[in-house]
Amino acid sequence: MELVKPAFGLIFWMFVSFGIIFYLLKKYAWQPILKMLKEREEGIQTSLDSAKKAREEMAALQSSNERILSEAKAERDALIKEAREIKESIINEAKTKATQEAGRLMAAARENINNEKMAAITELKNQVALLSMEIAEKILKEELTSQEKQKTLIKALLEDVNLN
Repeated sequence: MELVKPAFGLIFWMFVSFGIIFYLLKKYAWQPILKMLKEREEGIQTSLDSAKKAREEMAALQSSNERILSEAKAERDALIKEAREIKESIINEAKTKATQEAGRLMAAARENINNEKMAAITELKNQVALLSMEIAEKILKEELTSQEKQKTLIKALLEDVNLN
């Protein structure tokens, strides 16, 4: 039973050795441990503060990014709208110029056709006149081969001239 009931000397020496160990731990280990715990606590607090600050900065950056993104979208929409308007104005201007050019070409073609028509009519009249003169000349040569026919024709022409 000695193991179950310790003797007074054993208890005394246990308290003395515990006190010495406690004193040594307090003197050499407790202060560095407390100092390390304090530094760790400060490090954790600094990290928490940094994380909080980073979270706030991220929120600010996110709102800034959203604002910049919405501005970029608005600017893009404005540029697209302006580009469409420019495209439509260029198309309308090209259509107007094409219509004017087509009208000008049509007028020039009509004028050219009329000029060609008049030239053809004039040429035709000249050819008809030449043919008529040649036919009349041939007829007159054949009719006026005799002296008597020539005198009769001259008298008829003189009477016709006097009457007019």
